[in-house]
Amino acid sequence: MNDAALVSCHDGRVRCAWCAGNADLTSYHDTEWGFPVADDYQLFEKLCLEGFQAGLSWLTILRKRDAFRRAFAGFDFVKVARFKTQHVDRMLADASIVRHRGKIESAIGNAARTKSLVDEFGSMASYLWRYEPHSHRTPPTTVSSPEAHALSKDLKRRGWTFVGPTTIYAFMQAMGLVNDHAPGCVVRPRAERACRVFRRP
Repeated sequence: MNDAALVSCHDGRVRCAWCAGNADLTSYHDTEWGFPVADDYQLFEKLCLEGFQAGLSWLTILRKRDAFRRAFAGFDFVKVARFKTQHVDRMLADASIVRHRGKIESAIGNAARTKSLVDEFGSMASYLWRYEPHSHRTPPTTVSSPEAHALSKDLKRRGWTFVGPTTIYAFMQAMGLVNDHAPGCVVRPRAERACRVFRRP
């Protein structure tokens, strides 16, 4: 989501165009997207959901997020890392989530790798925030960045899957590592303030 265009919404406030016309997207844009996160479970959840989004719209995943949370034990990566074949089979039969064996197995495998990151760095957040850009520039015209490429490359080196640079950049946008609210968006100043006071892990 890096469309720099703006739109005046139903309430008269100017927002990033990608969230216009849908209440779920608008709420997500106003309260979550671009605000910094240091909670390991939220970070793991978002990386998983970005992987599930591949080939789909974010709205599809957002509307299924509660179902994903139920299926993946609240994205407790310690629990997910212990999932077995029967858990995969159960989720493949669950129409409330995206039933894609490769993505389900990827999330389980990535949970084990999250545990390794926590062991090495003290927290997943400590590892991920090392890739925050030095400056929060205005939205780019591409769907990635050098930092996203570097993070993607290192995650793949560590055995992660479904973490290409485009997926990782979307994750960085959502978790506040970059502030890609378009200049003029009503939410951008709030996201900037949140970033300024955010205590990096």
